[in-house]
Amino acid sequence: MTNELLINKINNLKICVLIPTYNNERTLKRVIDGVLQYTKNIIIINDGATDSTAQILENYSQVQHIFIPKNQGKGNALRQGFIKATTLGYHYAITIDSDGQHFPEDIQAFVAALEQSKNKNLLLIGARNMSHETVPGKSSFGNKFSNFWFWFETGIKLTDTQSGFRMYPLKALEKLKFYTKKFEFEIEVIVKAAWNDVEVKNIPIKVLYDETERVSHFRPFKDFTRISILNTCLILILAFYIKPRNLFRKLKKKGIKRFFIEDFLGHQDTPTKKALSVALGVFIGLSPFWGFHTLLVISLAVLFRLNKAISFGFSNVSLPPFIPFVLYASSKIGQTILGVDYNYTLDMFKNGFEITDHLKTYLVGSFTLAILSAMVLGILSFVLFTIFNKKNITLQNG
Repeated sequence: MTNELLINKINNLKICVLIPTYNNERTLKRVIDGVLQYTKNIIIINDGATDSTAQILENYSQVQHIFIPKNQGKGNALRQGFIKATTLGYHYAITIDSDGQHFPEDIQAFVAALEQSKNKNLLLIGARNMSHETVPGKSSFGNKFSNFWFWFETGIKLTDTQSGFRMYPLKALEKLKFYTKKFEFEIEVIVKAAWNDVEVKNIPIKVLYDETERVSHFRPFKDFTRISILNTCLILILAFYIKPRNLFRKLKKKGIKRFFIEDFLGHQDTPTKKALSVALGVFIGLSPFWGFHTLLVISLAVLFRLNKAISFGFSNVSLPPFIPFVLYASSKIGQTILGVDYNYTLDMFKNGFEITDHLKTYLVGSFTLAILSAMVLGILSFVLFTIFNKKNITLQNG
């Protein structure tokens, strides 16, 4: 692809390049000059640099500038850049770090990937070769850590979730709300984009880590702590909002009958996997971990690679209308096992019964009820799923 052709494509697709920078005086000029070979649609965000960055930028009056008086973090710089790019009418923003690790010629890879993709609601992340000899060990470990949590939170497997060389769909980002302002923003934005039907994928790029030039502002302890807190919050949002939302959206769209046949009975999972998913949901739903049922069932379903929809659905056996019955049954079973007699009645549990006064009885009964119910319903569902699968196979062959 010639430079002239690439320039035209960048303009036609309404793409700009954002360069956030903070005290990268040794590499900044090289990065800007490299990007200028492919486009003048550049927005440079000076995030309160205290070195000679301001003097360097005086020579680039032909591009847009954003000056942030006091350093607030990369995430804030990117968010300011997105706002500016949107007001200027751009549809996509390619972000490139100013520390010299990225090669501006890879911009054409982002443009080509966007052109070839049928889905234009696309967020691309440049995948670096993390096994390259110049890549620091801490960067490789951090990337693997980030990749795992991104997969856990979205179900999408990527090889690089920390690269700053990316292309963002600006219209999609306008609809999202962000809270972080430092390095962890680059995790928050891709997770929330994926949750809102943006296709997130990797494309290969080159990378260079020159320790004689590169200045890293990543603070291992502080930033790792921030990232860990963010991932904890994202997991809670996933469990209590995203998963239930997606399930109910699908249920509303398809209707109960179609949802039951296609997503429950007709799912491609094996009868064993479906039955285990039922058992997990029932066990968690009847267990005494009140307030954590959704988080537990989604986490365990992901961990054991079970059917999340089935597990979540059956965990709702303890929805508010059923709680008195669950508490009553648990306490009666616990009473029988422990050989005590408290003369429990169902009406007692419907009228604000203080379960804490009989905690041992309830806990013993609750776990027993959860285990027995999970076993019975798991076996029954396995038989039903097996029969249904055989009927499906017969109909398909017929």
